[in-house]
Amino acid sequence: MALAGKRDGKDYRVFCLLGDGECQEGQVWEALQCAHTYQLDNFFAIIDQNNLQIDGHTDEVSPNLDFVKKLEAFGYDAHEVDGHDMQAIADLFDKLRDRKDGRPKGIVLHTIKGKGVSYMEDVASWHGTAPNEEQWNQALRELDTPPDREQYEEAIEDIEEGLDR
Repeated sequence: MALAGKRDGKDYRVFCLLGDGECQEGQVWEALQCAHTYQLDNFFAIIDQNNLQIDGHTDEVSPNLDFVKKLEAFGYDAHEVDGHDMQAIADLFDKLRDRKDGRPKGIVLHTIKGKGVSYMEDVASWHGTAPNEEQWNQALRELDTPPDREQYEEAIEDIEEGLDR
C-alpha cells in the first residue's frame, strides 16, 4: 500500500502495527527491509513491545533485541515512547507525519499487556482470550470506565479526527 501510494503520487501514510512476538519471525524483517529499499517515508512500523506473546514471555521463546537499533540498522527513522502515554504518542506522530526524507518511520511502544486490570496485567494467558461478563465488568471498574457505548463512540470520533490532522 505504501509503495503503491508513492508510485501513484498519493499523499497518504500507511501504518503497520506489529507485536514483539511476531517480530521474532524472519518474514517481518524482510518486509520491513523493503520499506527502506523503496524509500517509503510514508510507512510507519509500530511495534508494541509488551514482552509477552501467546507462549509466554518473549525472552523465554526468543530474546528480542533492541528494536530501535534494529530498525535504525534497517534505515528507519526510529523512535521509542511509553505506549501508555497518549500525549507522547500524539506528539511523536505530529513530529514525524510530514517528514519526507526517504526513510520509513519506526516507533517502538513500550507497554504492559492488560495494564490497569489486576487479573490481566502482564499475564500471557490473556493473549487472545475474551473475559466473561463478570471479568469484563471488573475490568471496567478497575479502569474507571463506565460501560457507556456513547462515550466509546465519541472517543473513536476523537481518534479519527486526530488521524485526519
